[in-house]
Amino acid sequence: MSRGQYPSTRMRRNRNRAFSRRLVAENRLDTADLIWPLFVIEGHDMAEPVAAMPGVFRYSIDRLLQQ
Repeated sequence: MSRGQYPSTRMRRNRNRAFSRRLVAENRLDTADLIWPLFVIEGHDMAEPVAAMPGVFRYSIDRLLQQ
């Protein structure tokens, strides 16, 4: 069995530039990347709890603008 020559140049991405490093970097999720949903209901001066999400409320538009 004959072994071939190992390539003298390995075709890798050039990682010496910031753009290339960001391209191959690990993904990172931070709390600043998350979005808090707002639930809106029709009416005036209203707030009603969302049963499936304790501590979360549906607000009327005027109440959202106050917050």
